[in-house]
Amino acid sequence: MAIRQMLRRSLSSERRSAEVPKGHLAVYVGDNEKKRFVIPVAYLNYPSFQELLFQAEEEFGFNHPMGGLTIPCSQELFVDLISAFSSR
Repeated sequence: MAIRQMLRRSLSSERRSAEVPKGHLAVYVGDNEKKRFVIPVAYLNYPSFQELLFQAEEEFGFNHPMGGLTIPCSQELFVDLISAFSSR
């Protein structure tokens, strides 16, 4: 399954349930309008994702406005980044 289809499916699943499958993590991404993405926890091991986490810590500390982990980047950049993870 293509990563973009998986993300779209995770967004539609959000409407049905706020639960996150085992082995996954919900993050909120976007500059203005935040969207929820459900990603595998394995992505936390990638240095480029760790850089996003560092940026999130710098911007939000441990007070995330959406109630979950908020990533401070555009949705397009985030999708491109995690698409690269799935092709590895």
